Amino acid sequence: MLDRPVAETRPPAERRPPARTLPQGPVIEPEGLNLAALIGALRRRRAVLIACLLAFPLVAFIAAKNMTPRYTAATTVMFEPQEYAARELQSILRDESTTDAVLASQVEIVRSLSVARRLVARFGLTERDEFAWWLEDRKRADTLPYRLRESLADSVAAISPDLAEFIAPRPIANIPPPEIAEIQAAESVLGRLEVQVVRNSRVLQIRFTSEDPQLAAAVANLAAELYIADQLDAKFNAVRRANDWLDARVAQLREEVSKNEAQIAEIRSQAGLTRGVNAGLQTEQISRITQDLVEARNVLAGAEARLGAARSGGGGSDLTALGSANLVAQRTARDEARRELDRLSATLGPGHPDVRAAASRLAAAERAVGAETSRVIQALDAEARAARARVASLETSLREQQDRLNRTQGAEIRLNALERETEAARSLLRAVLERSQSTVSQTAIEKPDARVLSPATVPGVPSFPKPTLFVAAAAALGVLFGLLLVWFLEQADSTIRSGDEIRSALGLPCLALVPMLRRGILGRHRVEDYVARKPLSPFSEAMRTLRAALWLGTEPPKIVVITAARPGEGKTTTAIALSRSAAMNGERVLLVDCDIRQPSVGRAFRAEAAPGVTDLLLGQASYDQIVRRDHLTGLDYIPAGAAEIHSLGLFMSEAMASLLERVRRDYDLVVLDAPPALAMADARVVARLADATLLCVKWRDTPRSVVRNSLALLEDAKARIVGAALTQVDAKTHRRSGYADSEVYHPRYSGYFRE
Repeated sequence: MLDRPVAETRPPAERRPPARTLPQGPVIEPEGLNLAALIGALRRRRAVLIACLLAFPLVAFIAAKNMTPRYTAATTVMFEPQEYAARELQSILRDESTTDAVLASQVEIVRSLSVARRLVARFGLTERDEFAWWLEDRKRADTLPYRLRESLADSVAAISPDLAEFIAPRPIANIPPPEIAEIQAAESVLGRLEVQVVRNSRVLQIRFTSEDPQLAAAVANLAAELYIADQLDAKFNAVRRANDWLDARVAQLREEVSKNEAQIAEIRSQAGLTRGVNAGLQTEQISRITQDLVEARNVLAGAEARLGAARSGGGGSDLTALGSANLVAQRTARDEARRELDRLSATLGPGHPDVRAAASRLAAAERAVGAETSRVIQALDAEARAARARVASLETSLREQQDRLNRTQGAEIRLNALERETEAARSLLRAVLERSQSTVSQTAIEKPDARVLSPATVPGVPSFPKPTLFVAAAAALGVLFGLLLVWFLEQADSTIRSGDEIRSALGLPCLALVPMLRRGILGRHRVEDYVARKPLSPFSEAMRTLRAALWLGTEPPKIVVITAARPGEGKTTTAIALSRSAAMNGERVLLVDCDIRQPSVGRAFRAEAAPGVTDLLLGQASYDQIVRRDHLTGLDYIPAGAAEIHSLGLFMSEAMASLLERVRRDYDLVVLDAPPALAMADARVVARLADATLLCVKWRDTPRSVVRNSLALLEDAKARIVGAALTQVDAKTHRRSGYADSEVYHPRYSGYFRE
């Protein structure tokens, strides 16, 4: 019987429903991410989003509570530059306008290393773990990981020195020398010392952060005091230097006046002169000649300087100063001609007419410059000769006048000169003495350029960490991470979650959404009995929906195969529930267990040892012996019977075809519970023999690739796949998913059902 060809055991072609074919082309995928899809994804994955929203702030709050608190104290300082009246001090300490650069300089002064080192020395910060990293590092020797790694390294040192060196912990740092320790602690202080300029003001805010609130306030106040004290010391030092210079100048002028007075007295004594008696015409003439000679010599020096500058080839600016602006213009024209020639030579050949013309213009300009230069030099030379002649003439006149003077007259001239020099020295001495007295008084009333507006107080609340800010930032980060995780989970979720996805991903109609029966809903009932015990429940309505979908087709099938891609999809429960539901509607229904290797129908009806399909196909039992009756609904069912490893051959036999022909005549609906289609060939053979095949897909569990693969196998077997049923749907979760078919679980329909 098993050796007959398969074609002979199948029903005639005109009695078999046509095989279903999927539409050609690529499988339709779900729509891209839009606002509705995003809201739906958030509704489905809100637990993930809520978990991230709660977990991140909780972790941040715990971390903030476990962090060592730090306190920040602030001192406010007003920068007010003082005015200086003395001109000498203004040359030493120039008052600058308060610009951003000046304020930035004051900030760097406060944050200087010298200030930080004095802060370290004043408070002994090299003995605090907070600022001395080597002290913190020494604590590492008392930790358990350090001791474990050290003991482990000692244990393996004899076996492998290299491994022991790798395992050994990092050595404890040595205490640096005092000066280096102070500098490193000062650098740590600078990292915690913050100085800022209040916007649009001259107010400096000095802040210091420390784990000790009292230390933070003390360091901030001392930094401001050191800044002000340094300013005052700088001013005192500048005034002291000015006083020293003025005192030295006073001494020098006094010595000069004393020396001149001594010379005047000596000349008067030697020449026997008296003040104002021997002044005559010759003295006045000599004075005028002397003045003219000085002026002539100045003129000669200027003329010789201009002549020397012209002969040395000075620049255009020097020649302009000498009155040769025409020469500068000609040099400018020469430079323009040279640039024009260079420009043309870079693009044209040397024989080009434009290049030759430019070269001619350059040569002409060079000649003009040379000619003008010669003219300027000649003019300057003539001017210098005239000046020399005048100097020579004045010197001759002076010598003649001096020769005519006797010794008395010469002494009188020298005496007048010394008196003038002495008077000038006295005047300068009086001015310097006045300035010296002014600087002395300035020292007594000197003020710093800054003052403390408000000193730092001991902070009562730590500035770091801020739990509220941490929690808020963590909440925002949690939301962002939750959204990213929701997106990732949505992209990574390849399962089928709604009837729309069945239609779009598989090209099949979704005939029903079968709700999951949780333990709380079942109560004392079994899943297999629920449709009979609770005929008005949503589960029973899903079975009626499935039966109506099968009946409403153009060719209502009589023999329906219920299968799935893999075990655990709920196919047996769906087959039993569908069969009982149809039987309760008054139909003649037969349920046949075709899952020979994993039979479930007999166990559900408590008929595990009863003969079944395999016994009939093997000829070991008659038809009447294998058909049994369900006492709850009047449903007829056939168990699987004895396990048989050659079940595929049995389903391909003529006996199987005969069995189906008989039950087709006797019943309105025959439900075949087939094994999973992906792994078992029995399902494909049974599906080929039936009128229709219903594919069960577990909600949010079965990957689409697995369903597509099993669907392709059924298509290859020429099975007529009429649709799919989404099984074990969590009603509450699906209701909040945002899918269109989740409307059926809305509470507004609760009046139609009775659990």
